[in-house]
Amino acid sequence: MKIASIEITQHRLHFDPPFHASWDTRPRTFWDATIVRVHTDEGLTGFGSGDLMVGFAGHEHLFVGQDPLDIERHYRVIDNIQFHYGRCWPLDLALWDLAGKIAGQPVYKLLGGLTDRVRAYASSGTLRDPQALADVAEAYLERGFRAMKIRFHRGDWRKDVAALEAVRARVGDRLDLMVDCNQGWRLPWDTYPAWSLKDALTVARELERVRVYWMEEPLHRGDREGMRRLRDMTDVRIAGGEMTRELYEFRDLIAGQCLDVLQPDAALVGGITGLRRVAAMAQEHNLVFTPHTWTNGMGVMANAHLVCGTTQGVYMEYPYDPPEWGLDRRDYMMAEKLEVDADGFIVMPSGPGLGYALDEEMLAKTRVA
Repeated sequence: MKIASIEITQHRLHFDPPFHASWDTRPRTFWDATIVRVHTDEGLTGFGSGDLMVGFAGHEHLFVGQDPLDIERHYRVIDNIQFHYGRCWPLDLALWDLAGKIAGQPVYKLLGGLTDRVRAYASSGTLRDPQALADVAEAYLERGFRAMKIRFHRGDWRKDVAALEAVRARVGDRLDLMVDCNQGWRLPWDTYPAWSLKDALTVARELERVRVYWMEEPLHRGDREGMRRLRDMTDVRIAGGEMTRELYEFRDLIAGQCLDVLQPDAALVGGITGLRRVAAMAQEHNLVFTPHTWTNGMGVMANAHLVCGTTQGVYMEYPYDPPEWGLDRRDYMMAEKLEVDADGFIVMPSGPGLGYALDEEMLAKTRVA
């Protein structure tokens, strides 16, 4: 069997009302999706989605005619491309989907088959007032979730802590609470600075009091010494790495004792092939490996296969904050939306590949390139 062609399409879903993401000062009125299809000469196709595949055009010949199961070879080529251009890791996800279909096995089985499910945490995205946020927390409990991530970014961390306190007062210890400080990176139009170490430590003391499970991105992504020192100064777990571009950076973050929780996203860095190395490093150093997943349901599922196959993660991120960020927006490209079960678990499919199918009618309606 050989790779016959690689097809990449771009899609955009427009919506109203807008999504007011906590990490973005501009309201969002659309959601883009890139779909990668790897076709073989025997009629099988693997699907992947994630980043925009910027710079990949013109490199298709490096894969066409090759054995689709030579995944380590393909990983090296994609890694070379992403060094010179953009993040092209959705191709790796499509290759794994294809590998599972060739083998007749779900991908998590090919990766080790450690478990067939992972508990999801509800990852909120908007900034609500304290009582409204507490209402959302109760709704998550009723849906089966046992953990929730709360966003900071209200302009004053004291207001953020007040919202967190309202949630804890309402739900007690029925939910594990994570906090995303969103200090690691900025969108191109946002130029305000990240917290200093002492800023982050002041907030960390408050998060200890409210019994927060982890504190995500409390410092700029390059402040490794600050992360290491903060980790030593607080009992709250320090999490990060969601937009890190290179695998060696995770090696250095681990060696530098900078993080308790590693959050790379297979759709954005390394693909499944690369991140299984990071998952192994995390396990060897007794660290939590729990991928970032804010692409779409296809990206969530790909990361879930990685976790279930290799590390049996504590929690898995599940972006979900209706009505602004419901499954109708997140997963519009999927024939079936990715749901959690009644107990808040993402359950691995028994069928081959990554276990999703495309909504070709919706993709036709939303195609822009």
